[in-house]
Amino acid sequence: MEATPLEELAGRSVTASQRLATALTADKDAFLRQAADLLEAAHGEILEANVKDLEAATARGASPATVDRLRLDSRRLSQMAEGLRAVAALPDPVGEVVEGHVRPNGLRVERVRVPLGVVGLIYENRPNVTSDAAGLCLKAGNAALLRGSGAALSSNRAIAAILRAGLDKVGLPEDGVLLVEDTSHETAEAFVRLQAIDCLIPRGGPQLITMVRERSTVPYVIDGDGNCHVYVDRSADLEMARRIVVNAKTSRPSVCNAMESLLVHGDVADQFLPEIASELAERGVELVGDPTACRLVPTIAPATEEDFATEFLALKCSVAVVASLDGAISHLRRYSSGHSEAIVTEDIGAASRFVREVDAAAVLVNASTRFVDGGELGLGAEVGISTQKLHARGPMGLKELTAVKYVVYGEGQTRA
Repeated sequence: MEATPLEELAGRSVTASQRLATALTADKDAFLRQAADLLEAAHGEILEANVKDLEAATARGASPATVDRLRLDSRRLSQMAEGLRAVAALPDPVGEVVEGHVRPNGLRVERVRVPLGVVGLIYENRPNVTSDAAGLCLKAGNAALLRGSGAALSSNRAIAAILRAGLDKVGLPEDGVLLVEDTSHETAEAFVRLQAIDCLIPRGGPQLITMVRERSTVPYVIDGDGNCHVYVDRSADLEMARRIVVNAKTSRPSVCNAMESLLVHGDVADQFLPEIASELAERGVELVGDPTACRLVPTIAPATEEDFATEFLALKCSVAVVASLDGAISHLRRYSSGHSEAIVTEDIGAASRFVREVDAAAVLVNASTRFVDGGELGLGAEVGISTQKLHARGPMGLKELTAVKYVVYGEGQTRA
């Protein structure tokens, strides 16, 4: 049977992955630095392509959050280039001996990091993912097979072409980065069933994640919803809490590590809630809350059950007053999506319990949830933030794009 265009692309990815698996670290780093330079040199070309995507999105009535995720500007382009350079500066995970031991019979047993092979990325909007994901995949010795959304097609084409040019300039296979330009729903469903893909990473909304869960026939790592909370404990430094809450909610509300729900201990709610509600309102944040929050701050509208479980990705936030740390943990167990949860407290015991008992990919003490990001945590960049528990959890960087294999060295031993 003749291969489809999508299967033909996947075959090219496999061929490229076989060469990249043994590529020298120096060559991979040279590509990353070359690609960063080319991105900066093509600044105008990329922004021109991005304007086409933005205009089309605005014309069809896309939400402000969608437009923000789609938008590129000089600062974001610079961050993309610097992200590639940061990945180049990181140690190469391929070949790292994770652990080793010698058996009583003299066998030397090691577990060694190896590339995954072909990493398939299916993602919505965010053209920066094209650069971030490809850079990390290549450094970890993988080929990146990319299927972005139609909304970002012009931007993704421009960025992918630059990355492929960078590979060619340093003598690595251009097909290490391949962009699927057919953005139909049918192609998306076929993509998640490509047996050439060794690991599938979806980045997008609930519909995309549901489609992957229901239709994928290859291993995947879910980049899930970010219904992130900040809990202000009874012993919190309230000025610190104010700074953290404002930053977590308003610095970039359209991203998955933004705060979506604020929990406040009842002992400090009378003092803290009116002040923070006023400041958030000044910044355009709509607040909905439980009966206690509404009583303390009349401008807070009543929240529904759905509000507390929602990732708004907008200037909206749910608020609940809890009677204790136990109440905060109970609330998180009910509503958290398992992404990022923060506590603001001066009580070491409360912080320790929160870290130990809250089940999330990332738990923060006295810091904004906005730090749960590959670049901010020293990974250079990320291909997503996993909210599942097998293979990878939290921001996925270089090590999360490898597997391990056993290597056993003997001297002629045979088994009895």
